[in-house]
Amino acid sequence: MPELTLISAFLVGLLGGGHCVGMCGGIVGAVSMTLPGARPHSGYLLAYNAGRIASYTLAGLVAGLVGSAGLFLRGVLPVEKVLYLLANLMLVALGLYLAGWWQGVLVLEKAGGVLWQRLQPLSKRLLPLRSLAQAFALGTLWGWLPCGLVYSVLVAALATGSAARGGLLMLAFGLGTLPTLLAMGLAAVHLKSILQKAWVRRISGVLVLGFGFYGLAHLS
Repeated sequence: MPELTLISAFLVGLLGGGHCVGMCGGIVGAVSMTLPGARPHSGYLLAYNAGRIASYTLAGLVAGLVGSAGLFLRGVLPVEKVLYLLANLMLVALGLYLAGWWQGVLVLEKAGGVLWQRLQPLSKRLLPLRSLAQAFALGTLWGWLPCGLVYSVLVAALATGSAARGGLLMLAFGLGTLPTLLAMGLAAVHLKSILQKAWVRRISGVLVLGFGFYGLAHLS
């Protein structure tokens, strides 16, 4: 996998912080409020986010494994080129979303609704948090929250045609989301307003668009 792909996945997570705050900020806030004492517990927040990123990585492994099955047809169909094209088209779609120019990726959130309906009740049993293991388990469940950004990167993970590469791609994305959600959990009250400023979204989107167009330009 080109290093550029991992960098772009990390940037999608990092620069998509405004969406992450909207989707998961309330959850992180709820986790913080259930902890004993008045100050945020960074250990619990780290454990929660580690569980969330672990779920992303597992999903990437599975997606990459499914994609690898398609490579058996490489002698009949140009599978590798199709997967490469798909991955870069998803980057273009994500760039347009981050810039606020197109909301199409949000359609993917509906795909995970059925699974989430089964997992959400389980998460309630883990609150209030009393241990790091509980926080990690809660994070693994919330990692399956329907999210257009996550699902879009998962499509790119599928396109890698490799379980290891798909897992790495989702790991890079998850690490990109970490600063925003950690800061949110530690009560960075101005973070959401900064990330949702139009010029920040435009820059974020153009950067990711650049990665997608670079890949498409080198399709051969």
